[in-house]
Amino acid sequence: MIKTITILGGRDKDGSPEKIKQLEIQAGDVLAVIGPTGSGKTQLIADIEQYAEEETLTGRSVLINGLPVDKNKDRKLIRYLVAQVSQNMNFVIDISIEEFLLMHARVRGIADPNKTIKEVLNITNQLSGEPVSFATNLTQLSGGQSRALMVADVALISNAPVVLIDEIENAGIDRLQALKILTGQGKIVLVVSHDPTLMLMTDQRVVMKNGGMEKICVTTPYEKKILERLTGFEKKIGALRDHLRQGNSIGIEGKED
Repeated sequence: MIKTITILGGRDKDGSPEKIKQLEIQAGDVLAVIGPTGSGKTQLIADIEQYAEEETLTGRSVLINGLPVDKNKDRKLIRYLVAQVSQNMNFVIDISIEEFLLMHARVRGIADPNKTIKEVLNITNQLSGEPVSFATNLTQLSGGQSRALMVADVALISNAPVVLIDEIENAGIDRLQALKILTGQGKIVLVVSHDPTLMLMTDQRVVMKNGGMEKICVTTPYEKKILERLTGFEKKIGALRDHLRQGNSIGIEGKED
């Protein structure tokens, strides 16, 4: 069982030591990885995925439960460390949703696969606009439906202890609900995002700059209040979007709402 991931700082793009010398993430933590384009967000995630041991460009080391992977007794359990949900995700395999989910559930050793895949389908349809069924072929899914299915699959079937959510704000699904679902499974969740609402939904943020870990920001009580206002706006925007998608107009001609 993975309880902690520890990232030991290396160097930035100029070769200077990272300002954050050590970053420890506990099981159940939600961490945002933020910074401008080119600041090193992708490389940080890559170092975690590769269990870096000072051999990457950054010189970082990643410890699992306080130990390097090659000295860890749980090496088999951490073979597939990260499950990823990104804004670009589509299926090419020509089988039904039911066949795919049953196959994955059995490979993962799920005790009651039929019950689990029903829950996966239910979550999928909560996240995507147009509902799908078990009979729907994977190749018929839209981009948003594909990502909704993968969020549900990662949450309930995948046993990867770390979930990476990569710029899901443009994925065409209810991203706030997706984050809530994924963070309720006791996994470590890493959110790479430029979306302030998603950033504030996390416990803390690691700020990347010039390829290095620059700063750690813990989400404050005041920021949580700001988050409440932002999510309120999100609900209104979502309701308006659904209203327009259904072919409705806003207000009455000649009268303002």
